[in-house]
Amino acid sequence: MKAVIQRIHRATATVEGACVGSAGTGLLVFLGIGKNDGTAEADLVCEKIINLRIFEDDAGKMNLSLLDISGDMLIISQFTLFADSSRGRRPSFTDACEPDKAGQLYDYFVSLARRRVANVATGSFQKMMDIELVNHGPVTILLDTEVMNKRKAKNDTK
Repeated sequence: MKAVIQRIHRATATVEGACVGSAGTGLLVFLGIGKNDGTAEADLVCEKIINLRIFEDDAGKMNLSLLDISGDMLIISQFTLFADSSRGRRPSFTDACEPDKAGQLYDYFVSLARRRVANVATGSFQKMMDIELVNHGPVTILLDTEVMNKRKAKNDTK
């Protein structure tokens, strides 16, 4: 699973001119689901995102999490995070999860977030969307469960 997390003042997702999801101060999460992903990856990424200390405290240091600030979250499904553009000029998406399973994992991820975050909004799965945002900072963080798991395994062997 891959995620691009952006700290925002606000963000909206529209489909055919109609707003389908919006968030105020908090996080915009572009979530890519790979063909080998399951609920364990969703659990790991969701927990990491909501607890990342990327919001400023009174001293101006990034010490607060989304939970600490009672922030909003807008979650957008983004299979293109699995683009492989290493050959040729047309990206390949063979590592992205097939739509039926991806939809189930996306819904699972959203349900996890909703258990912990008061205001969780979404885009429309498998729809062409326009995303507007005001990135605060700018702060943009990349998460990849493959990288996270390799680092954990390396640290566990020490």
